[in-house]
Amino acid sequence: MQDVTLLETLIADLVTDLPAVIRLEKLVKTLRAHFNCGAVVILKHDQDMLRPIASTGLRREALGRRFLVQQHPRLARILSNRETVRFEPDSALPDPYDGLIEDSPDGHLAVHDCMGISLHIEGKIWGVLTLDALDPGTFDAQTMQALQRASLLVEAAIRMGLIEQNIRALRNNRRDSEYSLTSNGTDSQDIIGHSAALTAVLQELDVVAGSDLPVLLLGETGVGKELFARQLHRLSPRSSKPMVYVNCAALPETLAESELFGHTRGAYSGATGERAGRFDSADGGTIFLDEVGELPLSIQAKLLRVLQNGEIQRLGSDKSHTVNVRIVAATNRDLKQQIKSGDFRADLYHRLSVYPLPIPPLRDRQDDIAVLAGHFLELNRARLGVRALRLSAAAEQALHRYDWPGNVRELEHTISRAAIKALSLGARRDDIVSIEAELLDLPNAVVQTVSTQDLPLPRVTGTLEAGSLNLKNAIQTVQRELIQQALEQTDYKWTQAARILDLDPSNLHKLAGRLGLK
Repeated sequence: MQDVTLLETLIADLVTDLPAVIRLEKLVKTLRAHFNCGAVVILKHDQDMLRPIASTGLRREALGRRFLVQQHPRLARILSNRETVRFEPDSALPDPYDGLIEDSPDGHLAVHDCMGISLHIEGKIWGVLTLDALDPGTFDAQTMQALQRASLLVEAAIRMGLIEQNIRALRNNRRDSEYSLTSNGTDSQDIIGHSAALTAVLQELDVVAGSDLPVLLLGETGVGKELFARQLHRLSPRSSKPMVYVNCAALPETLAESELFGHTRGAYSGATGERAGRFDSADGGTIFLDEVGELPLSIQAKLLRVLQNGEIQRLGSDKSHTVNVRIVAATNRDLKQQIKSGDFRADLYHRLSVYPLPIPPLRDRQDDIAVLAGHFLELNRARLGVRALRLSAAAEQALHRYDWPGNVRELEHTISRAAIKALSLGARRDDIVSIEAELLDLPNAVVQTVSTQDLPLPRVTGTLEAGSLNLKNAIQTVQRELIQQALEQTDYKWTQAARILDLDPSNLHKLAGRLGLK
C-alpha cells in the first residue's frame, strides 16, 4: 500500500507543469520522505564523472562536486548494474557522501546504509539515483524493490525534461544552456554556481553567443573571465571550430605582432620560414584576447584593422589576407581611464566593447561560495588521496564572512592550502577529514563563541511549576525577532541579513521556513 502511495505521488509530480530541474527536486524530496533516509541524489553521468542534478539532504557544498567514477567504487558499482544495489552497513567501501549529510550530528559523519540504481534513457546510461542514511538498517530487500519500481518514474521525469528542452531549443532556434539536463558538465573548467548574479550573466551570455558581435568581458582578477569566454564559444555557432587563447600580458612587444599575425621568412633575425599567427589558427572560430589592456599601442592599431574588415598582414609581407574570426576580449583594467592616459586607443575600445559583459565578483555570489568550495574540496580529496574532505560549520561560515578580493581563484587556493594543512597536522587519509575555520587563514575566520549572558533572555520570577516555561518556544521567539530585525535592517536582502546574523544564507532560509517567516 505504501508503494502504491509513493508511485501515485511520483506520478503527480511527473505531470505537474514545472521546469525540469524543479520537477526532479520534488521527486527526490518525495523519495526521501517515503524511504525516511538522510539524502537522495540524482547524478548525471558524463564521460567518467557524475555530477549532482537534483538532491535533498546534502550540505550545499556537495552540489559543486564532480565525482570521478573510478575514484568512487560505490558509484561505479551502481552505475554498472541495471538493478538496485545496496551496500551493507559494515561495507568497507567509502561513501562519496561521508561527512556531507546535512543533518548529521557531530561525530556521526559516516553513511551507514546506502542503496542506488542506474538510470537509463532510450537504452543508454544517463546517470544514477542514490539514497543514503546515517542509521544502519534503514534499507532492506523490500525498499530495494520499491526503489526499482520508483526509478522507472524518475527516468520518465528525466525523459520528459529532455523533450521539453529540445522543444524550447527548436523554438528558439538555438542550443540549450550548459546548465540543462543534457549539459556536459564534466569539464574541470565548468562554471559552477546557481546564484542570481551568476544566472543573470549566463543568460545574457547565452543570448549574445548566437551573434558574431565582439564581446568584452570585464571583471576583477580571479573571477574566471576565461571560463566565460570558453562558455560563450561553446554556445556559439562557431563551437566546432577552434578557440585560440592569447595572454596579451605575456606577449613581448618585439614578438607580439609575429605571434598574433604571423611572419614571413626573413622578417626578422631568426625568422627562417613563414609562420602563421594566432588569428590564422582561429580562422572560422574564436580568438580570446585575455588582458587586452596590456597590448602595446603599435599592436592595437593592427588589431583595429582586423576588427574593421577582417584583414591581417604578416610581419615582413606587403600583402594582406582575410580571416573569419570572432574576437572576445577580457580585462581587469579600467580601459576608459587608459584612454585618457593615452595607453589605449579609443577607437579600438569602441570596437571591442560592442557588447561589454561585467562578470560579478565572488562577494556578489554569496550563494555560490559553498558550492564552489565543495567543488575544490572534491578536487583536493582526489589529489591528496583522502577518503572524505569536508568543511566544518565554522569554516563554512568563515568563507561567507570574507570578501574575497582574489575571487574564485583565491577561494580555490584557500581550500587547497587548508586541505594540505589538515594532513600536515596529523589528519589520516583514510578518515573523514574536516577542515576547521582556523586552517583557512582568513581574517576573522575563527568564530567567537557567544556567551548566553550576552543574549536578551526573559527574566523569570517566583517559583517555576511544571509546564510553566517552554524553553523551545522561548528560543524560537528570540530567533524570529532577531531574523525579522536583520531583514528589516537590510531591506529584506537575505544574504546581507545572513551576514549580520553570522549564518550561511541557505541555513537562514531553512531556519526562517521552520519558524514560519517564509
